[in-house]
Amino acid sequence: MTERSAQSAELLRSLRAVAGGHARAATFAAAVGGVLAVATAQLIASVVDRLVFGHAALTDIVPLLALLAGVALFRAMAAWLTERAAFEAAAKVRRHLFRRGLERVSALGPVRLGEYAPGELVALLTDSLDAVAPLWRSWQPAIVRAAVVPAAVLAVVTWRDPLAAAILVVALPLLVWFSILAGKGAEQASGERWAGLARLGGHLLDQIRGLPERKLAGTADRAVEAVKVAAERYGRETMAVLRIAFLSALVVEFVATAAIAGVAIAVGFRLLWGEMDFATGLFVLLLAPEFFAPLRDIGARRHAKLEALTALDKLAPLLDGPSATGRPYIAAGPPVIRFDEVRVVHADGRVALDGFSLDIAAGEHVALVGPSGAGKSTVLALLLRFIEPTSGRVLIDGEPLSEIDPAAWRRALVAMSQTPQFFEGSIADNIVMGRSAERDDAALREALVAADAAAWVDRLPDGAATALAERGANLSGGEAQRLALARAIYAAGSLLLFDEPTAHLDAEAQRLVTQGLARLREGRTVLTIAHRRETIAAADRVVIIERGRVAAQGTPAQLLAGALDRSKVECTDA
Repeated sequence: MTERSAQSAELLRSLRAVAGGHARAATFAAAVGGVLAVATAQLIASVVDRLVFGHAALTDIVPLLALLAGVALFRAMAAWLTERAAFEAAAKVRRHLFRRGLERVSALGPVRLGEYAPGELVALLTDSLDAVAPLWRSWQPAIVRAAVVPAAVLAVVTWRDPLAAAILVVALPLLVWFSILAGKGAEQASGERWAGLARLGGHLLDQIRGLPERKLAGTADRAVEAVKVAAERYGRETMAVLRIAFLSALVVEFVATAAIAGVAIAVGFRLLWGEMDFATGLFVLLLAPEFFAPLRDIGARRHAKLEALTALDKLAPLLDGPSATGRPYIAAGPPVIRFDEVRVVHADGRVALDGFSLDIAAGEHVALVGPSGAGKSTVLALLLRFIEPTSGRVLIDGEPLSEIDPAAWRRALVAMSQTPQFFEGSIADNIVMGRSAERDDAALREALVAADAAAWVDRLPDGAATALAERGANLSGGEAQRLALARAIYAAGSLLLFDEPTAHLDAEAQRLVTQGLARLREGRTVLTIAHRRETIAAADRVVIIERGRVAAQGTPAQLLAGALDRSKVECTDA
């Protein structure tokens, strides 16, 4: 068994436990419904035989008709219970997978999620979950009926008519063999289809994101054509899966029809020759289709099963891995941070940090400078717990960061980037960001005032209740940074992580944000990725990173005066 199939098998076992009682109820109801099908055939045959050949009066068979109605009612109830319980089991599984997927996405963080194409990730968390649900909604009940009904029918028919039973026994392995043969091809085609869906999603998302640039370059028509080609390829892959699925259903129908016809011929001749009574013949004829009905159902639903298993193969690597837990963390003050010979190697083999060591005192403001690719962003990603060191340790107040609960740790820090993200909702919601069970309006107001954002927020028609567009599209660069600063002030973390938060701002917006940052830094440990002179000058210490390790460090004055080697430092005046 390969690593991926082992992951899928483990995931499938865990999902069976999640489905739990609802899945067992669906299984039991499906089995009961199968047994009642045999009883229904026997009662119908008895009623018809007494009416036609026994010349019984209608009043004589009222008890049989009542019993038949009762069995039919119980059979309908069993079918309803099967569908209802199976639907609930599938819904539980889907909710569990979706919640687990979101938890894993949060635990992996943006760095490791970068290994997935955006379209692939969206397909995994949407289409894959929809594909897994039918495994419990339709396949599980079908497989139970296929196990119970043919066995019950064959046992009864063998007792009543061995010749008809022999015909059914000969047809059964042929039907199973042809189904398996067609299923192997469908499984391979289904895997190719899911890979095509991920490619199509990623391709479409890339084309949409790059549409402004393509419009400016006059190549938008090429993008449309590229998406069209990708969609047509995916359509061909889907039709290949359906073609094999229909072929499988055709084979099942052919074998089942031929076997039922054989049973009908055998019964008909023996009725004609007087070797079989009518009740037995009708009973056997009614059971023959019941024998093959669950197997036909299996053939029709096999495609859904293959899609579900393929989706599990795709989901398993994303969901695999222990939940991130650790000891609670309660900030007692600005933390002391130490990087001890940290080495980080990404999945593609690229070395981001190589023997990185750095000590940051409580309440100290350190600016990281260096060329692109030197490892500055990796240092912040380590502190944000988006990645873990390949070797070495990150210590917080002398304790390994890896032993601290990530959620508790992140609540104690504040991160602010060059391009803060906003979500659909009010300004207040985007500042609070769920950090407290109940919003503190007084603290929210103080944060807006401290970030120099209160004046323009007050001018809005609904004030802090004003709704933001998706990704903050109705905010200017300066407004977005000031709201991000208000968010940081409201969070009041003891560790501040900045990635040149004044980048891309005009002079006035930069001045306002810089003033707010200066107030926010008081009494906190601060680590900033810096490029601008003003940002570097505000730090207590400058650390130059080159090729994943500390190359030099000193005061901002030493760096700006040229006492430190600035040849590898990207530094701008504005």
